[in-house]
Amino acid sequence: MTTTTPLGELTGDYSLDAAGTTLAFIARHTMGSRVPGHFDEFDGSGHFDGDDPAKSSVRLTIKAASIHTGNRQRDDHLRTAFFDVEGHPVITFVSTAVRHVGGSGFEVTGDLTIRGVTKPVRVAVELVGARSGADGFRIGFTGAVSLNRNHWGVNENLATRLMVGSKVTMQLTVAASRPIRRSP
Repeated sequence: MTTTTPLGELTGDYSLDAAGTTLAFIARHTMGSRVPGHFDEFDGSGHFDGDDPAKSSVRLTIKAASIHTGNRQRDDHLRTAFFDVEGHPVITFVSTAVRHVGGSGFEVTGDLTIRGVTKPVRVAVELVGARSGADGFRIGFTGAVSLNRNHWGVNENLATRLMVGSKVTMQLTVAASRPIRRSP
């Protein structure tokens, strides 16, 4: 962790800072290539309890149509055939448990909903920074999780099931902020 701020001082309610947050992914094609991408539109909030991390929580909502891989035709295909954004416009994550695993490491368990299917996932995250400024208090986390897209029905047909690897790695860089508490 790049901060020496005690965890207890980080306690508070935070809002996701979209400008400092990246929700990226890498999918593998069976031909050996890797397809990177990210989501452009999302919103989230959380409560961090530095004294008792088990009391922490996080909620994230992603606009599925905001998927971006750098190829418009592929993005349009993903929006319709894979994500069905008309019927399922958002992807959500709601934490069910947070555990401090030591140092700056945490494990966040929660329910991930894609295409109307909800499955539990566990995300390893690391607190990488915290600072106080005139605009409030900011914290930063990085994390990653490997998902099997077929568990959520993110698939078009048998051909794409064979051509596109089932594992997708999500890479998260999260910035969140809260107002500075002022004494009355």
